[in-house]
Amino acid sequence: MVSTGLPQGAVPKLERPGPLRDRVYEALLELITTRALQPGQHLVESELANHLGVSRQPVREALQRLNTEGWVDLKPAQGAFVHEPTEEEADQLLTVRALLEAEAARLAATQAQTHDVDDLDEILALGLQAVADDDVDAAVALDARFHAKIMELAGNAVLAELAAQVDRRVRWSYTPVARQRGEQSWIEHRDLITAILNRDEQLAARLMREHTEHTRRSYHVRATA
Repeated sequence: MVSTGLPQGAVPKLERPGPLRDRVYEALLELITTRALQPGQHLVESELANHLGVSRQPVREALQRLNTEGWVDLKPAQGAFVHEPTEEEADQLLTVRALLEAEAARLAATQAQTHDVDDLDEILALGLQAVADDDVDAAVALDARFHAKIMELAGNAVLAELAAQVDRRVRWSYTPVARQRGEQSWIEHRDLITAILNRDEQLAARLMREHTEHTRRSYHVRATA
């Protein structure tokens, strides 16, 4: 409830939906992180504007913001291009992910309840089915859902906030190696669920670190192929 001590009109009304430039930014970011827009792809303002049904101005503003955040490269006299992540960037990202998620797995093992493990088992079953169907998009989305659930079970709001900051970049980096990781990634998820169910916090943390390391190796193998 707003305090009655505030002057009349001091609290502005929120506009819904948000500013058009923010909605365009979110739409473009989703297209980039799902790799509907591929790394290195030329981004033409007029084409994007037509695709999104908006004018070029909010597209230009969104591209500038995406450039600031490292998702897009603005090249003089050439235009905007989807950023191509380097091996070093992937290494740094996965290092941070390993630190955050290993701790999340450890915490989850100390307090997860039976129904929480059931939720993880459900995601696992869906993930294995997505792999069997060779549905990479579904597998990537379910992988993100699995890791988000682990973070939720950790019960640490600060840890979750930090993880959220790298979540989209993790998904972006994982997509190219999702098919390569395939069923093995979900077998590792199954082992992690068992460690959490057994409340073996040290094993859960170790398995999560190893899981991230396997993804890192797959990324390097793909980059050198």
